[in-house]
Amino acid sequence: MSTKKETPHRAGFVNIIGSPNVGKSTLMNQLVGERLSIINKKAQTTRHRIMGLVNEPNWQIVYSDTPGVLDPAYKLQEGMMKFVRTALQDADLILLVTDINEDDLAHPETFAKIANMKIPVFVLVNKIDLADQGYVASRLTYWQEKIPRATVAPISALHGFNIEQLLERIVEHLPVNPPYFPKDELTNKPMRFFISEIIREKILTHFKQEIPYSCEVVVNAYVVENSIVKIRADIRVARESQKQIVIGKGGSMIKRVGTDARRDIEKFIGQRVFLDLYVKVDKDWRDDERKLKRLGYIE
Repeated sequence: MSTKKETPHRAGFVNIIGSPNVGKSTLMNQLVGERLSIINKKAQTTRHRIMGLVNEPNWQIVYSDTPGVLDPAYKLQEGMMKFVRTALQDADLILLVTDINEDDLAHPETFAKIANMKIPVFVLVNKIDLADQGYVASRLTYWQEKIPRATVAPISALHGFNIEQLLERIVEHLPVNPPYFPKDELTNKPMRFFISEIIREKILTHFKQEIPYSCEVVVNAYVVENSIVKIRADIRVARESQKQIVIGKGGSMIKRVGTDARRDIEKFIGQRVFLDLYVKVDKDWRDDERKLKRLGYIE
């Protein structure tokens, strides 16, 4: 009597690394099929390491979106770079995302580490919809020469080009492992984290210059009452002048942020939301280790 050999289960950490604003978060959301990472044209949108899980009966991929690599200017950015270093340490496969016009990673030390790693590395040349085929071909050759052992592929994360083929190649390179997380989970982050990220995305959208980088959002209350979710959150800024800008004349700006955020939160959780926002001054929070620990940037 013949017995059918079971297909071994594969699972691995597939970590997305790259310079600020090359499309890492857009790629993450495409791969996971959910909007877990906020997307904005401003650099340094992603501050935390965000995991997204994709499951099939015979495999599990644990994707990680990470902050854009850079030379830290203050302790917040040092914490962001620690997330990147951790992602390099536990990766089973690296997705190094660059865009069609980038020649070098924004942090040369990180590139050198990736180039010398023994695990599989995929160099993904993003935003190819912005160039002609000849130029795309020259960029693929350029990156293949920089990391000869890497798999180099063109993608458009925004338009989903080559994403299905990328998924197939990723699964092929997963090591044989049991699942790391329950198969019904989507992410390692709690609901409050995503609520704060949605609010922060609206700050990135509505304010310019230093305001988005001086703000942090803290969800203080998340209460379900009958058919409505009541959320209270603080928007913390570094200076009194920034507080006045975020509030706006007659409260116009904070109302705009709150209205846009409430709509997206309702879509995300599938329930009606009452959102109560407050703006508070928290001087130098980006360089205060104690505060950064409470915010989850430093372990």
